[in-house]
Amino acid sequence: MKFIHISDIHLTAPGAPAGAVDPLARFKLALADVAENHADAARVIITGDLTHWGEVATYQLLKEVLEDFPLPVRLLLGNHDNRANFCSVFPDHPVDENGYVNHAEDVDAVRFIYLDTLGERTHAGHFGADRRAWLENELTSCTRARIFLHHNPMSVALPAEDPIAVIAEDQIELHALLRQYADRIDYFHFGHVHTPVHGVFEGIPFAAVPSTGNQTIPDLSEPKWLKGGALDPAYFVVLAEGRNTLMHQIPFAFSGEVGLFGIEWEDALEVKD
Repeated sequence: MKFIHISDIHLTAPGAPAGAVDPLARFKLALADVAENHADAARVIITGDLTHWGEVATYQLLKEVLEDFPLPVRLLLGNHDNRANFCSVFPDHPVDENGYVNHAEDVDAVRFIYLDTLGERTHAGHFGADRRAWLENELTSCTRARIFLHHNPMSVALPAEDPIAVIAEDQIELHALLRQYADRIDYFHFGHVHTPVHGVFEGIPFAAVPSTGNQTIPDLSEPKWLKGGALDPAYFVVLAEGRNTLMHQIPFAFSGEVGLFGIEWEDALEVKD
């Protein structure tokens, strides 16, 4: 199974910048690259910060951009999003019984679980008792799962980033839930940090994908300020077979010279025009 992980597209009005980049132009480049090179992907999953300011007009723009896209797309909410505005533009999008944009589906016998970690007027993530109950029900009713969310649910050892992870009081019970069902969770995938981060937590492997907009430059000592800039963006191609997972980071906006290099010993140093 192949799927695409994109995050933190931060759409604004057409032509309006977010930081030092045009987020709409970069998002369109990402979609075009996926459509050209990965048309066999089962899903394209965008893990939040769909917009930069959460306006209705920007969600309408997102809907228009995705209208003719040939692959199935799944949308999650991040801290820059607005749940009410999102739902007004995507009224048929599934929500749970409490109105959170939590939803799930089975893909090749694996439960893909999409979490809503959006809080109100805060960059930190929230996942309280009502949302955890929904997640536990999904985990109880499946044998294998992948979890997708916007916020990192634990520390990633970036002192300026960790205070805007899922809040500490919600992490405690969420971590307990992850431990309880670790044997059936193949992986969890998130965005938010705008840089690739990989590891294992509570026995479960995880990966954070770069943004399609501005990137974070990891600083393991700076306690207050997030550092970042208009570095090359990327998305992940995820190849999953059984409990095995392989990821490729795709630098879709690179515009420099690209050479073709032979793999035989005799031609390894030659460049093909």
